Amino acid sequence: MPANDLPGRVRVVEVGPRDGLQNETELVSLADKLRLANALAASGLPQIEIASFVSPKWIPQMADAPELVKAFVAPPGVAVSALVPNDKGYDAALSAGIKEIALFMSATESHNKKNINKSSREAIDTLEKLTVRARQDGLRIRCYLSVVFVCPYEGKTDPEKVKQIVDRLVSIGIDELSLGDTIGAATPSDVWHILDRVGGSLNKDKIALHFHDTRGTALANVLAGLQAGVSIFDASIGGLGGCPYAPGASGNLATEDLVYMLQGMGVETGIDLEKLVDAGEIAQEITKRKLPGRYLQACLAGRAKSLKQAETCR
Repeated sequence: MPANDLPGRVRVVEVGPRDGLQNETELVSLADKLRLANALAASGLPQIEIASFVSPKWIPQMADAPELVKAFVAPPGVAVSALVPNDKGYDAALSAGIKEIALFMSATESHNKKNINKSSREAIDTLEKLTVRARQDGLRIRCYLSVVFVCPYEGKTDPEKVKQIVDRLVSIGIDELSLGDTIGAATPSDVWHILDRVGGSLNKDKIALHFHDTRGTALANVLAGLQAGVSIFDASIGGLGGCPYAPGASGNLATEDLVYMLQGMGVETGIDLEKLVDAGEIAQEITKRKLPGRYLQACLAGRAKSLKQAETCR
C-alpha cells in the first residue's frame, strides 16, 4: 500500500512502565522506575502510562504508584496516565495528581472472571461509575478492552459481542478505546474484520490497537490497522509485558520495533529512535534480563561492537 494511503502521523502510547513492569517478578526500585520514565519522556513519546493503582496484594510491583506519579515531572507535551480498577484506585490516582485514567475490562465472560473476578455486566457497571466520577473531576478517560480477537478460555471472540460492549462503552462516555490482542493470536484479517465491525460505533481517531507479539504477527497487525485508518498504537519498551491471566501471552509489541517500522514507512511519530534505544537499555538493565525487542537488540549489539573496537584502538 502506498505511504500516502496511510495516516501521516501516529500517536504511540508507551505502556512499559505499567503493563510491562507489572509482570516482572523481581521488584524494581522507585528510583529505577523514575529513571526509565524520564528516559522514555526524553525520547519524545507523547504519552506514557506510568503505573496502575491496584492492590499491592495482587500486583506488588505497583505498590509505589503514588510516589512514582508524584516524583515524575513530565515534559511539556507528554501526557501521563494510570490504570485504575475501582473507586479506591481512582481516589489514589486522583490524589497523586493523575489527569488521565485508564479503565479496563475483557470482551469475554471467562476472561473478566479470571482477570478481575467480575462478570461482564459487573465490569461495565464499574466502568460506568468510574466514568461518571472522572467526568465530574475533568479527567480524560481511556479504556482497554482485552481479548478482543481470541480468548485463552473461550477461543475466538465473537465480533458481535465485541461490538455490543463497544457500543456500551461509547454510550458511557469514554474518550478513547484500546482494542487488545491479549494473547497475540490475531492476524491482519482479524484486525480488519473487527475494525469494520466496530467502526460505525466509534470514530477511528478514538480507537487504539494494543498487540502482543506471541506469534510474531504484531507488526503485521499494526500495518493492517494503519490500512484501516487507525493512528493510535500501544507499545512497550523492549517488548516488556504479558498478561498473568492469559496463559501463553508473551510481551507487548516493542516500542522501538514499532517506531522503526513507522519511520521507515514515512509515518511521523515525533520520537527520537536513538533515545528510545537508550530507554530500552535502561529497561534491560533494571529488569536484569535480555528483552525481546528486535531493534533494541540489534542496536545494543552494534553499540557493544563499536565500544569494543574503540577499546582495541586505545
